[in-house]
Amino acid sequence: MKYLIVGLGNIGPEYRNTRHNIGFKILDALAGASNFSFDSARYAFKGTTRFKGRTLVCIKPTTYMNLSGKAVSYWMQMEKIKKENVLIITDDLALPFGTLRVKMKGSDGGHNGLKHIQLILGNNQYSRLRFGVGDDFQRGRQVDYVLSDWSEEEENRLDERIEKSVEIIRSFVSIGPELTMSAFNNK
Repeated sequence: MKYLIVGLGNIGPEYRNTRHNIGFKILDALAGASNFSFDSARYAFKGTTRFKGRTLVCIKPTTYMNLSGKAVSYWMQMEKIKKENVLIITDDLALPFGTLRVKMKGSDGGHNGLKHIQLILGNNQYSRLRFGVGDDFQRGRQVDYVLSDWSEEEENRLDERIEKSVEIIRSFVSIGPELTMSAFNNK
């Protein structure tokens, strides 16, 4: 079985440690834990690994957040991966910092990356791992907030939450989204 694991983020050093790049950060942690690396490919940095007999095609789109659907669609077609085997990793303002939620479908929640993926795929029937970044910003300042670096307090808890996210990815590919939701949501 083959899976497409997509970490959303923006390329460039100015975005490296921002809240919006948590998808990239989680995939980098998965690469470190699984001993693979990313290479430049069409529309994305791409790396492949195996876990419990499954192939994980991992991408970090280079299209910038607002055009993420282009990379997702291309790699789904190129690798012949059905939407049930796609997991999008994204930041989420609606969840408190460090809260992790797996969903099998849903709205874009105002997230431009998810909005574009939904537009290109023509539906919202794909799984996502939502990483809570909180909503500690003044009205109208959400863009500044997601494009800013983590606070010191958040940095202190970030590694543990990223490790838990890697566990969730491995669970998703080995036991499926429903059982993963039962095991990790609300924990």
